[in-house]
Amino acid sequence: MSAYEVTSERSRLDLSAIHAFLTQSYWSPGIPRAVVERAIANSICFGVFHAGQQVAFARVVSDKATFAYLADVYVLEAHRGKGLAHRMMVAVKQHPELQGLRRMLLATRDAHGLYAKHGFKPLATPDRMMEIHVPNAYRAA
Repeated sequence: MSAYEVTSERSRLDLSAIHAFLTQSYWSPGIPRAVVERAIANSICFGVFHAGQQVAFARVVSDKATFAYLADVYVLEAHRGKGLAHRMMVAVKQHPELQGLRRMLLATRDAHGLYAKHGFKPLATPDRMMEIHVPNAYRAA
């Protein structure tokens, strides 16, 4: 595990690698690179590196006082099963700018078990939550 490094140093992130993954993901297919760049510039980001290559990523959108939203979490397939998502979640929860928050949210299709280990639970009052969801936002008209 020591061959992997988790960092929140934005200058080290490989924007091309992140964009390549996200554009193929189920949650942001076809996302333009400019959108990824803007999202990263306005978020607290975490990368995992192995032998100088970025192999995992997570992004937190936050006001750094009361609320955060965890997004774009992934680990490249060749590096899965090594606890990297867990290590990123530890880094997220320990990040100095994410302390004392009242609420942190996320959306996941298939990683509920991972997030439950880090304190996430189903919404206590889902009837209070609403959304505007545009699933095809990145597809050309």
